[in-house]
Amino acid sequence: MTNHFNNTPDSELLFSKHHLFHLLWPLVVEQLLSVLVGMVDVLMVAYVGEATVSGVSLVDSVNMLVIQVLFALTAGGTVVCAQFIGAGNYKAAGKSGGQMLFITTSLMLCIAAAFLLKGTSLLSVIFGQVESRVMEDAVKYLLFTAASFPFLAIYYSAAAIFRASGNTKLAMLVSLGMNLLNIIGNAICIFGFHMGVTGVALPTLLARMAAALFMVYSLQRFGKEIRIYAFSQLKPDREIIRKILSIGIPNSVESGLFNFGKILLQSLVSTLGTASIAAYAVASNLATYLYLPGNALGAGMITVVGQCYGAKKPEQAKYYAKILLYLNYAFLAIICSVLIIGRSFWVGCYNLSPLSAGLAEDLILAHSAAMIIWPVAFLLPYYFRAIGKAAFTMKVAVFAMAVFRVGLAYLFIDLWHKNVLWVWYAMFVDWVFRIIVFGYHFMKENTFSDNQ
Repeated sequence: MTNHFNNTPDSELLFSKHHLFHLLWPLVVEQLLSVLVGMVDVLMVAYVGEATVSGVSLVDSVNMLVIQVLFALTAGGTVVCAQFIGAGNYKAAGKSGGQMLFITTSLMLCIAAAFLLKGTSLLSVIFGQVESRVMEDAVKYLLFTAASFPFLAIYYSAAAIFRASGNTKLAMLVSLGMNLLNIIGNAICIFGFHMGVTGVALPTLLARMAAALFMVYSLQRFGKEIRIYAFSQLKPDREIIRKILSIGIPNSVESGLFNFGKILLQSLVSTLGTASIAAYAVASNLATYLYLPGNALGAGMITVVGQCYGAKKPEQAKYYAKILLYLNYAFLAIICSVLIIGRSFWVGCYNLSPLSAGLAEDLILAHSAAMIIWPVAFLLPYYFRAIGKAAFTMKVAVFAMAVFRVGLAYLFIDLWHKNVLWVWYAMFVDWVFRIIVFGYHFMKENTFSDNQ
């Protein structure tokens, strides 16, 4: 392969500019589409009624935890597959993909069975006493979404396999198709047949089934470096499963505790009054757009760095990590500028009171300005996960969340009686700590070269 970059660490790069572009743009589009489709989905659910919105919201908070565990496990599988591809061991890469399918589908079958058998009891334990109509809709929605978990596991695992081999376009197209099927199905069932909460849940199940079936077909027909063609590839392999779980379990713990910390902060904000709650909710919603490029580039970094690491080219792994950091800053320069300049307009779309709107604008300004330190704090961890150091990122993240983001926030609000802005000031301290730790280990010469 010709060298398309200047000042590169090696004479032959694994990824040209053209290859890198075609790897990354579907990931960015997929992230954007997921947010936009989610907004449309919420609007259609709202048409059914408040009880359905409440029931769906309760179940989605539980479903999100399940999906995050699933995503963390597939991230572990992506790393292992990418490393084997980089090493040129395509047989082991295919076996790893099969093991990922086995792990995730088995786990989701167990969770689905538990939800289907004990769904009502589970919701009662988690949410306590809620209105009977809300609980009734929540149980119906849970039954359909729980039935979809095994199909979602197949889809996520197959998408991770294709991403590991660099085929991000197929995963994006299937994601787009699945979401469009879901939206069209919702429109037909809700507006056409007036099926209530069933009209919200049934299309989700059918769309995920269709996506899973197409992905199984694709793994047999379109797989290049990785192809799942026999049940023997699904037979449990202790060593490969251990490798996947050594990354997937720390990812799951980190993700779970991170979201638990967010719940604690939401609870803290709720003590500040209605204006602060509304401002924080709106600002948090708008801030999700700031994370989209980083999340997409992080998924790309796992593929790129994982393949470089497997090919025993640690300097290229670092080189590409820097390239992706620069790209994240380029995206953020545009998005943050749009959000800062137009913050009054964006906040105005939510029809807040003047007090809440003012607080939301201040939060958006502070958050957008602080994004200058976000990429190093949150994109670099993908680099460490891609080289098999997920336990390291988990320890740093858990410490930073507990001590700075949550601990400082409680000091600022409970002890020193600051306003809602100080919740995010505590978060920024968390980011600075991560920058110091991750930046030091990333820049330190030959930090992980002994593992090559």
